[in-house]
Amino acid sequence: DKKQINDIVNTLKAGPLDPNVEVVVGVPAIYLEYVKSIIPDTIGVAAQNCWKSPKGAFTGEISPAMIKDVGIDWVILGHSERRTIFGEKDDLVADKVAHALETGLKVIACIGETLEEREAGKTEEVVFRQTKALIPAIGSNWGNVVLA
Repeated sequence: DKKQINDIVNTLKAGPLDPNVEVVVGVPAIYLEYVKSIIPDTIGVAAQNCWKSPKGAFTGEISPAMIKDVGIDWVILGHSERRTIFGEKDDLVADKVAHALETGLKVIACIGETLEEREAGKTEEVVFRQTKALIPAIGSNWGNVVLA
């Protein structure tokens, strides 16, 4: 809610923040414009998801163009909750990353194993597979990508 958002933004404003570190906050889509209007320009704002196409009948989704249109420069893609709860596979995450980068967004690309995969000793296998899927999507745009 806005109270919690205001608390977080005020904490960030009070700092101190390391001037050598780029700080970006991920925000639910409904609050993107609000946060952008109250956060210092030195702190980035990221949408928490976007779709892989610029237009179409994708009810409830937001496109990278919509995110850019409200002045946001970042998007988080491939978060573990999107992968596990919503069933997003590596190829879909890669398609989203590619389209977001093509549109001019910077991407926080999430990779990582589930607890079950970790306990089964599959961490390296999963992280390798997820990263490998992203490589063609990112191409030469590594300067606009953060792996989380």
